[in-house]
This record gives sequence, structure tokens and C-alpha cells, in this order.
Amino acid sequence: MKYNVNYYFPSVFFYQDLEFGGDYKTEADYTSMIYEGFFKNESNWCIQPIIPHDPLHSYLESKGVPPHAPSLVHWVGTDISGRDILSRLIHGFRICMSFAISLTIISTIIGIIIGGVQGYFAGRVDIYIQRAIEIWSTLPFLYIVILIGSIYGRSFTMLIIVMSLFQWIGLSYYMRGEFLKIKNYTYIKAAKSLGLSNINIFFSEILPNAITPVITIAPFSLIGSIGALTALDFLGFGLQPPTPSWGELLSQGLQSLYAPWITISAVTALFITLLLATFIGEGVREAFDPKGNRAHD
Repeated sequence: MKYNVNYYFPSVFFYQDLEFGGDYKTEADYTSMIYEGFFKNESNWCIQPIIPHDPLHSYLESKGVPPHAPSLVHWVGTDISGRDILSRLIHGFRICMSFAISLTIISTIIGIIIGGVQGYFAGRVDIYIQRAIEIWSTLPFLYIVILIGSIYGRSFTMLIIVMSLFQWIGLSYYMRGEFLKIKNYTYIKAAKSLGLSNINIFFSEILPNAITPVITIAPFSLIGSIGALTALDFLGFGLQPPTPSWGELLSQGLQSLYAPWITISAVTALFITLLLATFIGEGVREAFDPKGNRAHD
């Protein structure tokens, strides 16, 4: 963009509001600048993105009362606060996928370690950990989220920490079974007789051959994480407003049945994302399946 003889590149660099005659050191609100006529002067101009809307900006200057129906300006319409829905869907997708991927990675690591320890050492270690898991899994997840959220706030990091405390349980069962099976193989006994440490055998000898459950479950864990965050946001126990959220859009759609574009857009985005995640997960599983590869060859 060009403003008062100077050139700016907001997509690359940070510019304070003071740079453009504002009163604050926070980042300039370029959407407001456009609508306030900063670029009506021929010497000032800006190149906008294809979807030039801020997901947090309320377009209350538009005609009528929000939510506004889809138009050439707002392709999918606006929500009950006058914010562009398509922009919120895109930013919500980024937040949702970041959350789901982070949660899947953390829960997978925890599940591998705990399930592997159970299967590798077996005996009393297995029994004690299994009883602890059974007790832990009976705790009401939603109540814990509400309690911790009311104390520490409903932040992105806090939700990942709380959900990762429960997400690993299913995978640990499968990893326990794999380690119990593989540790009795001849090459594992040979490795122990050669004096290899437990850590070396655990990570170098058994884990690479016990990774099948991870490949199978991880994509579905990713899908479950997306659904969990959407459900929490829908119930009002997820991320703090005004964070772009698909669940929050679904909640708005339920409150505004006269504006069906809100619900339809959110449901469509959620359906396509879950469908593509399922296809990708199935493709990854088939790629790592040795039986399937041999059959294909």
C-alpha cells in the first residue's frame, strides 16, 4: 500500500497505528482504514487480498441489520455481529487444524510411552498403570474443562493441555498389546542377551515394529480433535470470543434460524474438512500397510 508518499507492505512487516495518524502502538486496522476513506485520495492506494475482510471486524456500516445475507461483498454473508463469515471460516480452519494437529501429536507421544511401558515391563507395572488408567478414564471430561476453564481461562494452550490428558488413553491400549506381543520375539531376546539397555530396545527395536496402531489411529484422533473443539465452542466452553470458531458459528446459526447461511456454511466447512482428513488418513494407512503394498504389486 502507498500512504502519504511512503510505501508499506503489511503482509510482511508490522506497522503501528501511529504510522497512519492513529493514537496507539498496536497494529494498524487496515480494514477500518479502507472503509474510513484513507485511500480515496488518488495518491494513496492499496492492493487488497481476494477476501479483504478481517474476521474480527464488524461491518455495521452495511445496510440493514446483521446478519446480512450473502452478497458480492460478503460471499457467504455476515454473522449476527456483522463479521464476514467466510473470513471467520478460513481463520477458524487454521485455528482448528493447529489445535487438532498439536493435540494429536501430544496425545500420540503420551499414548506410545505409557502403553509401551505397560507392555514392555508387564507384571505389576502393567497392572498398576492399567488400574490408574481405568480410574482416570472415568473422570467427567466436560466438567474438568469447565472447572479448569473457570479458574485459568479458556485459552488455546489450556484446552490442549486438558484434552491431551484424556486423548491418549485409547492409543495406549493398542500400544500395550503390540509391546506385549513383540517383546517375546526372538530378536528382542537376542538384543537383551547382547546387553542392550531397556531404552535402546524400547525405542530402537520394538517401537519401529509397533507403529501400526499409531498410523491407523492418528488420523481418526485428528478428526476427533476437530469435532471436540467444535463441540466445546458450540457449548460455550471452548476458545474465548471473539476467536473465529466453527462451533461458535453453529451456535449462532441455532440462535438465528432465519439466517440459514450461517449454519449451512459452518456445517459445509466442517463436513469437507472431516471428509478430506478421513481420505488422507486412509491413504497414509494404505501407504504404510505392507500387506496392501504387496497385494498392489
